[in-house]
Amino acid sequence: MKKFLFILLVIPFQMMAQVVPGSVQFWDTLKNHCGKSYEGKITAGGEEGDGFTGEKLVMHVRTCDENEIKIPFFVGDDKSRTWVLTMDDKNLILLKHDHRLKDGSEDTVTQYGGLSPNTGLADIQFFPADEFTANLLPHASNNVWWMTVDNSSFTYNLRRIGTDRIFSVKFDLNKEVQTPSAPWGNED
Repeated sequence: MKKFLFILLVIPFQMMAQVVPGSVQFWDTLKNHCGKSYEGKITAGGEEGDGFTGEKLVMHVRTCDENEIKIPFFVGDDKSRTWVLTMDDKNLILLKHDHRLKDGSEDTVTQYGGLSPNTGLADIQFFPADEFTANLLPHASNNVWWMTVDNSSFTYNLRRIGTDRIFSVKFDLNKEVQTPSAPWGNED
């Protein structure tokens, strides 16, 4: 009887203590790719003349600190975009789009994005547009971005709720490509 009572009381506590939030699992999976680059393909929303279609698309998981991951997204020779993910003390992830001019200074349209509303799942995180984004880009106030990651792929996605606007790029994590040189000579 004592063994049975022990199992009933201890096992559930051990199981609860072992639950890792989805955001932390997502973060750790992404960190496994730090320093690596992967080529992607548009899977939704690409149109001729959009600046993406027909260009080589490469993501580079460049830096992976404890609370920040930076992923430059190269579109052909354009190295102006970086996805910046920041983990807060509640295990929520903030996505920001860091856009730079050729000289390395901030573009006027930069740092837009959103905070995950919860810890999400190990393979997907959602980022609805935040107040900063709504003020900077009113037409993007109803944007929702999401990223997925598993053993074989990473996707970056955008949906503008209430419109036909959608954009998705899927990167093959099984096939590493040569890392493009850092923009502006900056390796961080």
